[in-house]
Amino acid sequence: MGVALTKSAQWTAAGYGTRTLEITPLNEAILKEIMIFVESFIYKHPQEAKYVFVEPLEWKTNLDPSAFESGYIVSETTVKSEEVDKDGQPLLFLSVPHIKVRSFGQLSRFLLTAKDTKLEEAQACIEANRDPVTKILGLDYNAMKDDTSVVNILDKITKDGDPESEIKMKLGVLLKHLDLHLLNHSLKHISLEICLNPAIVKNDIERLKHLSGKGEQTVLESIDYTSDYEFSNGCRAPPWRQIHGEICYVVVKPHDVETLCITCSAEGVFLNGGKTDDEGGINYERKSEIYKDLVTFLKEKSAKFLENMSKQDVRFSEEWKKEKELKEAPEKEEEPTLQKALPASSKSVREKNQINFGKSQMTKRLEPSLNWKATVDFKEPKNILRDTQEERHGGRLERSGPLGSAGRAQLVRKSGEKIEEIISESSSESEEDEEPPDHRQEANADLPSEYWQIQKLVKYLKGGNQTATVIALCSMKDFNLAQETCQLAIRDVGGLEVLINLLDTDEVKCKIGSLKILKEISHNPQIRRNIVDLGGLPIMVNILDSPHKSLKCLAAETIANVAKFRRARRAVRRHGGITKLVALLDCAQNSREPAQSSLYDARDVEVARCGALALWSCSKSYANKEAIRKAGGIPLLAGLLKTSPESMLIPVVGTLQECASEENYRAAIKAERIIENLVKNLNSENEQLQEHCAMAIYQCAEDKETRDLVRLHGGLKPLASLLNNTDNKERLAAVTGAIWKCSISKENVTKFREYKAIETLVGLLTDQPEEVLVNVVGALGECCQEYENRVLVRKCGGIQPLVNLLVGINQTLLVNVTKAVGACAAESESMAIIDRLDGVRLLWSLLKNPHPDVKASAAWALCPCIQNAKDAGEMVRSFVGGLELVVNLLKSDNKEVLASVCAAITNIAKDQENLAVITDHGVVPLLSKLANTNNDKLRRHLAEAISRCCMWGRNRVAFGEYKAVAPLVRYLKSNDANVHRATAQALYQLSEDADNCITMHENGAVKLLLDMVGSPDQDLQEAAAGCISNIRRLALATEKARYT
Repeated sequence: MGVALTKSAQWTAAGYGTRTLEITPLNEAILKEIMIFVESFIYKHPQEAKYVFVEPLEWKTNLDPSAFESGYIVSETTVKSEEVDKDGQPLLFLSVPHIKVRSFGQLSRFLLTAKDTKLEEAQACIEANRDPVTKILGLDYNAMKDDTSVVNILDKITKDGDPESEIKMKLGVLLKHLDLHLLNHSLKHISLEICLNPAIVKNDIERLKHLSGKGEQTVLESIDYTSDYEFSNGCRAPPWRQIHGEICYVVVKPHDVETLCITCSAEGVFLNGGKTDDEGGINYERKSEIYKDLVTFLKEKSAKFLENMSKQDVRFSEEWKKEKELKEAPEKEEEPTLQKALPASSKSVREKNQINFGKSQMTKRLEPSLNWKATVDFKEPKNILRDTQEERHGGRLERSGPLGSAGRAQLVRKSGEKIEEIISESSSESEEDEEPPDHRQEANADLPSEYWQIQKLVKYLKGGNQTATVIALCSMKDFNLAQETCQLAIRDVGGLEVLINLLDTDEVKCKIGSLKILKEISHNPQIRRNIVDLGGLPIMVNILDSPHKSLKCLAAETIANVAKFRRARRAVRRHGGITKLVALLDCAQNSREPAQSSLYDARDVEVARCGALALWSCSKSYANKEAIRKAGGIPLLAGLLKTSPESMLIPVVGTLQECASEENYRAAIKAERIIENLVKNLNSENEQLQEHCAMAIYQCAEDKETRDLVRLHGGLKPLASLLNNTDNKERLAAVTGAIWKCSISKENVTKFREYKAIETLVGLLTDQPEEVLVNVVGALGECCQEYENRVLVRKCGGIQPLVNLLVGINQTLLVNVTKAVGACAAESESMAIIDRLDGVRLLWSLLKNPHPDVKASAAWALCPCIQNAKDAGEMVRSFVGGLELVVNLLKSDNKEVLASVCAAITNIAKDQENLAVITDHGVVPLLSKLANTNNDKLRRHLAEAISRCCMWGRNRVAFGEYKAVAPLVRYLKSNDANVHRATAQALYQLSEDADNCITMHENGAVKLLLDMVGSPDQDLQEAAAGCISNIRRLALATEKARYT
């Protein structure tokens, strides 16, 4: 911990003894890791928690004595812990404001007592105790700081022969591990901030040019730019590619591989498509992973470069660092000049932003420039139109999409990002990984007059007094701020910085005006990111504590608009925004008239509505969902759901819908009786409210009790009736999803049949988007588990559209449609239609699908098809290579695939010719190899398959030779009756071979089978008795042979 605090933590530049920790993300991350270690110490290491420090940790605390409860002796100004050392001294002593703590146990309890202020307390403790490890373990430890050997440290600690030496030794190891963890954590945190800019790229290329040329010792043969033109911002890429963050393109000729055409961008370095036939044209499409810099890229691509570069690495690295320091120095000198041009209020926020975003020069997006350094005619590439179209496509942000390109994922992994951070964001997030194009207005563009008028108003905001500022804000609000030109006009002239600075003033009118503008323009995806980059979110979160309700509403609504991407949601949580937003939901508490608590003040309702809107946006991440739950959000949301106006219900239900994806929330939703209100609101006239209620039911109905509650509260009928309105596709997808999950319960299926929902679902199998089809087919798959519904689907003409969907590519849709087709195949007339439509061949072809779930579902669907086909054996043989494909699937690692394929083999093997073919394809050794499994589902179908396969040639003997008999005997110890029946039948078939009987007897099969002879299951009785009979017959024959 001492090394981490010295080398990784960022301290102010004041003299020794007065230095404090800077307010930076890295320091906050280090403090949080230390807090996690200390808070959990009392539970993870109870013995070490009692160890008394050599010297107490002392600091000034802001904690009031009244915060301490049981276990402490509390007076007005002092607190003593009841826990004392061997001399009777308390292990925690507080004399306001000074506190002394002498054990980890008391430190843990103190942090738990501090609650919301524990981060500040941890910071104060670290600042006051610069070398805490020395105070905890003593000067012996301090003398060994330079010794990195843990063993040597422990040896020195234990030399004094202290009875507590073993505990002290363990504590030393724990602190050493914490130190290493903090250092690694710091390195990962710093690595995430790495980003390229033109200066770094140019420096790398110049260094590599210096090291290139002819000869074996050079790192490259040559490296050259593709363009001689350099813009004023240092880029050589055309303006329409600078929008994508691209800096330049270089052609590199290594010694040992072909020529490489490389793109250098702000995100990293990657291989592009090379030069095109057009003069000077480049195929900009990325052809490789993204690497952090040019040197790393070339090391990966060229072994010769790696070898020669390793000899140059030290000198290259040192020169690069010196160059970087020289370039950063003038940037620091320019900063005071910028600050002088800002008002006083602007300076204070600028200083705060400098702390949080000190590396903005490294992380900001490049601004395209049209100012040439070389005055030579530029010939435009012919593919400019295509690039423009790509930019427009890249601007689609609001819909959920793939989680980002593979290249970016690779770059994140190379940067060492924590896996926990990735997992903490749920899959429902619409993270804007598709970086939106940074639209900058060109100097010669034909811009409307509003653009220039707004820019003039921003100048008044920068330099005017309070009155001028308010007037300028009011004038700016009169423009159409929903128009992108107006939004970008504010951003391009530096208006965002000023608006955010105004939020940090004491003038309520200025804050309200600024928030009203920010609320409107924050619908723009790029401006949302700019607001986060400028540190606007922490200020807005602080405004949530304001006594002015208008300010609270505007701040919450702006947060709702900004928190549309992961980084913004994380920022809201880390600055305590979730707890404050949950507090806004408590209308009754905020009401100024307690006597009328049932009739909320309109302003309080609006505050709660805005809070719910912000929580809705924030609830798309798992960590935020947990934070909402821990802050007590569920009871408050449940209360608002009962009595609130419609405008309030939409964000409330939207938040519940997002959170219901987590099991903890589903349990809480049941406990708060929210399902009843969700069902009630299905009858609302508001389509958006109906959609979110149906979606919440869809999320919650994974649980059987919830499905029953939906039925008991009358929710199935409105769901069925909403199927008739197909114009609103989003609502239709939510409704069909709710019906699908509710159909898992048979009682609900009966109700849906009464409400004619099945016929309506069949009608929705055509001309619908995939998200609707997935749910419709899923619902039909559940309904068709009953015979009456299978007949109903066939009579309504549902078989053909279901079979037609077997040719799709959507994984979830294919899983659902195979299940539905398989369910329909259980009815002979439906099976005849499926066979006529070539449905069995389509199912068989899905066994080649790369997704295990699709393979398994297709194999399960084939089982009833083979069972109910007229000439099943001939049908199966007609599929060229089909039997070999099925047998090869036994090599899968997926248990569900294996179980389904075993079930399919059981049905295939009923035909002797097919059994002979799969035997030739090696089914016996593959089945035998699976025998050592603990999965009961696989055990059952494996045993059935072995039983069937025993009926050909010498397969019984072969199963014994491949050691399949002994594991089968162990199946009899399972708790599943189906496994018992299948295993007994397999053992009965195997017992026809004498060697197998001996193996069964040696493994204790007789005793287990004797118990099953008395089973009420007749098939199990007969198989067990038959197996025992064969074993006994062999024993008698052996006995007889011995005496004759």
